[in-house]
Amino acid sequence: MTQHTTRPAAPAPHSGWAAGGAVFAGVLMLVEGVLAVLQGISAIARDSVWARIDGYVYRINLTGWGWILIVLGVIAVVTGAGVLKGADWARGVGIGLASLSIIAQFLFLPYLPIWSLIMIGIDFFVIWALATYRPEPRTP
Repeated sequence: MTQHTTRPAAPAPHSGWAAGGAVFAGVLMLVEGVLAVLQGISAIARDSVWARIDGYVYRINLTGWGWILIVLGVIAVVTGAGVLKGADWARGVGIGLASLSIIAQFLFLPYLPIWSLIMIGIDFFVIWALATYRPEPRTP
């Protein structure tokens, strides 16, 4: 007697969940990019705004972090807009950018631990949404 086991079907690449997730990821990237730019500006303007943690292994000047956040934020805004417009390049860049953001937020944990953990969770969602969505090819 043979049993046929069936695997649960993967979501269709054109499903509402995948499409909605990609749109949500694009919006999250836009918002995250704007917030990163604002974080960067505040880190550059006043080092005293951020809490100081002595003895942290990954020490970096907050002005340097500010510039890193501004650059990543601008790239995230452009990429988020590309995702919303359905640009093919934006999905790959978005996945790479969300991966870099996870690393940057990990290094920023001692300064804003709760915010960094929230942003890491958002970045995981963005990676999942952009990796699973396969838009229909456009016809000219």
